Amino acid sequence: MNKVAVAILNWNGKKFLEQFLPSVLQHSSNDAAIYVIDNGSTDDSIAFLQQKYPSIKVIINNKNHGFAGGYNQGLKNIDAEYFVLLNSDVEVTANWIRPVIDLMKQSNLIAACQPKIKDYNKKSHFEYAGAAGGMMDDFGYTFCKGRLFDTIEEDNGQYNKASEIFWASGACMFIRADVFKSFNGFDEDFFAHMEEVDLCWRIKNTGYKIMYCHESTVYHVGGGTLHKSNPHKTFLNFRNNLYTIYKNVTEEKLFRILYLRLFLDGIAGLKFILSFQLKNCIAIIKAHRAFFNELPQLRQKRTVLQQQSLHPNKTANYKGMLILEYYLKRKKTYQELT
Repeated sequence: MNKVAVAILNWNGKKFLEQFLPSVLQHSSNDAAIYVIDNGSTDDSIAFLQQKYPSIKVIINNKNHGFAGGYNQGLKNIDAEYFVLLNSDVEVTANWIRPVIDLMKQSNLIAACQPKIKDYNKKSHFEYAGAAGGMMDDFGYTFCKGRLFDTIEEDNGQYNKASEIFWASGACMFIRADVFKSFNGFDEDFFAHMEEVDLCWRIKNTGYKIMYCHESTVYHVGGGTLHKSNPHKTFLNFRNNLYTIYKNVTEEKLFRILYLRLFLDGIAGLKFILSFQLKNCIAIIKAHRAFFNELPQLRQKRTVLQQQSLHPNKTANYKGMLILEYYLKRKKTYQELT
């Protein structure tokens, strides 16, 4: 068994493999086995890997299963104690693996962890998808230390302390293999986006911890598959956020939060119309329709999960509504919130 396995999910990403695999090999080979899980690529990614990097183990999925299914299928073929899920558009740095593993070894309750994630194109700043660790407010809005909505902070060392967080970014997630398997990995109905939030929430609801390790840094390009303004990404984010809330929130809060979120999603749709982004408004409508169509299946999942959520760990759950703090009170940084 490999102690640590770095698994890079690839879908038609030869350009990213060419650009970022060298840094992964340079800074990981002594600490981990490296795998590429190809998710049904139609470019020449596999041929490139076989010719250029024959030492890298390539796992080939039969089709594009999305982020969730792609990792679920690929990781079945990897035997390790720790999985490191790494986006193909991430540049790693020296000694990026050991500090995270050392932190996770401090307690068996630490199920997952993420490093500091900074912007590859603006390396002085945090990156949108993860920053200094994922958080969540009382109404299911996700944000990060270092990133509230679209306001991204410069890294001035303000988050240079290991801390418990609510969710670890799928762009670079360290997770115990046995925990990943025992929770059946990602929910494949998500396809892509927010599946890591859902998994971390499920894990925390059974008492585990999710951590942030400031001693490890990676640089993420972001938007490599779908740009944030893409209507399909809007659809996935809004649908999957409702999926996540419905599956994991406590019974006493469920309907209050769900109805409020549906209302606020309507306001977001109106904002898209006013900014002439009609396709994104339509994407929200489609997301709501998909959510209600899936309610019977979601209800079954929720029933099982609620039975398991006997000792939830609520650390790193922000007690308040982020949207009010950000838009009305003009609090633009995590430090202002706290």
